[in-house]
Order: sequence, then C-alpha cells, then structure tokens
Amino acid sequence: AALATSLATALLLWLTPAAPAWAGPVDWHELPATAEGRPWWDAGSLRSNRDGNLTVLSRFQPAPPDEKKSDLYVMEIDCGQSLFRDTSINGFPQWNSSWQPVGADGLIEETLAAVCAAGADLLAG
Repeated sequence: AALATSLATALLLWLTPAAPAWAGPVDWHELPATAEGRPWWDAGSLRSNRDGNLTVLSRFQPAPPDEKKSDLYVMEIDCGQSLFRDTSINGFPQWNSSWQPVGADGLIEETLAAVCAAGADLLAG
C-alpha cells in the first residue's frame, strides 16, 4: 500500500505542470514601433539574476504582412555593457546563447533603455 501511494504521488508530481519561472502579474509596456514592427516588455517579469544582470519577458510583433505572428523572448540584459542575449524564444530554451551588442537595432536599443531604467533599483542592490 505504501509503495502504491508513493508511486501515485510521484506520478502526480511528474504530470503536474511546473509553474512559470515568474508568476507575477503581466504588465506589458509598449515601445515605439518601427518599420520592422512593434515591441513590448513585461514589467511584471523584470528580475535581477545571480550574475547581476536583468532578465525580462519581451514580445515582438512584425510589421505587415506578418503582423499576426508574435514572438515571446526571455532576455538577459547586461545594462553596464549594453549587451543582451535571448535565453528563451517562444518557450524554447536557447542554451548557450551568445551575447549580442545593441548595435544600430532601434527596437533592441529602445527595449534595453526602458528595461535598464526600470531595473536600476534592482541592480543597485
């Protein structure tokens, strides 16, 4: 009986979906659109990680004719060096993703500026 109870508990835990990494309220902030599309970032997901960088959920909707498609990204941002990397795209982990400079990408530039300004208190300690 004890073995059956243990197996049932293990099966229930295995089948129960894990909670999202951040279960805070969604608070989308839309940034200015460009010819490429529309970006948003979620203030409810803004966190500081153990490496001293920010992580945030962001969303991108391409300009027409692809405006019905929308992608979700979990970004890690190094505000001090203006670098970012996507750690998840549409729920799929991006293992060993490379750091990218902001460069001349206006969408990324606006996103990093907004997120770093909002996360300044988190990074201060």
